[in-house]
Amino acid sequence: MKLPRFGVEEWLNVHEKSASLDLASVSIASLYVEELLQLAQVEPVDFWQDLAKTKLDYGWIEGSPDFKEAVASLYGHQTPANILQTNGATGANMLALYSLIEPGDHVIVLYPTYQQLYDIPKSFGAEVEFWTIQEHQNWLPSLDDLRELMRPNTKMICINNANNPTGAVMDRAYLEELVAIASQSGAYILSDEVYKSFSPELDVPAICDLYDKGISVNSLSKTYSLPGIRVGWVATSQAITDILRDYRDYTMICAGVFDDKVATLALKHRQAILERNAKIVQTNLRILEDWVAIEDQVSLISPAQVSTAFVKLKVSVPIEEFCLALLKETGVLLVPGNRFDIEGHVRLGYACPTATLQAGLAKLSEFLKSYN
Repeated sequence: MKLPRFGVEEWLNVHEKSASLDLASVSIASLYVEELLQLAQVEPVDFWQDLAKTKLDYGWIEGSPDFKEAVASLYGHQTPANILQTNGATGANMLALYSLIEPGDHVIVLYPTYQQLYDIPKSFGAEVEFWTIQEHQNWLPSLDDLRELMRPNTKMICINNANNPTGAVMDRAYLEELVAIASQSGAYILSDEVYKSFSPELDVPAICDLYDKGISVNSLSKTYSLPGIRVGWVATSQAITDILRDYRDYTMICAGVFDDKVATLALKHRQAILERNAKIVQTNLRILEDWVAIEDQVSLISPAQVSTAFVKLKVSVPIEEFCLALLKETGVLLVPGNRFDIEGHVRLGYACPTATLQAGLAKLSEFLKSYN
């Protein structure tokens, strides 16, 4: 099995620690432990005393009962038995693909998206076809294009909803039509759902609640601002869960008792976290949109109140060259769009601390004026 370099992760691994203004991360401003305890209204001394009495064994292999119950409550039609804890969403995607995809399978993947979703099935010997997003359709792909790609033996459709890098969202009506298309051939739908839309106008159900062959992947990393604990999960039907469970034994034992404890605390008090994060996303998106409106060299199809934005820059050099120069001269880090195979764009994580966003955009404005 051979894999190409993971474009986005390679870029971040090399550059993120050297940035003074990180606008590349698409998690919503990460929480400190102290902040999490404040939001959960837990006294630090109580938390640490409870942790001190926690035995550091393997814990609950599939996630503690409290964790699984908290995750199941996020969905309309799932039970704790349908939840498997994983090492982040990357572990969840890997588990689903490893369990279900075989050499020769036909897999359709939203493109561009998180690279794992198409290069992993390719590495397993699957025939992968791209279902390409369209800028003129606000970065959504055409369902008619999907119909043309479908075959009687299509094994799986992989989506990222909301999309990374664009922040485009497939709503209920769109997803219901997608399910109707997939069900004609009995294809699985693997949906990476780590980016939540905070738009009150959008109805975005989880794919596992719409389709008996839908597999929902999520984590605490983006929407819940806890990338450091590396906890994710798969939610799907009992029949699929039973398949995944056997393969999971080959990929991980447990996420760790400390990680499980923090994840469960966050999920039980998720409303406070979501209220905090909705304010960050909504405030910062207005700042970004106002900035775009006054910049001649910039345009944006606004994300649907999702923490990732895909900004078009009018620059006269390859976008990665521009981003490297920007980082070197200003300390501002963006992800160049060529890492998603789209030139002339950058992924901009605007849900960072507001002061970081404002300072980063100001430096980007100065650099754009001087660079050309």
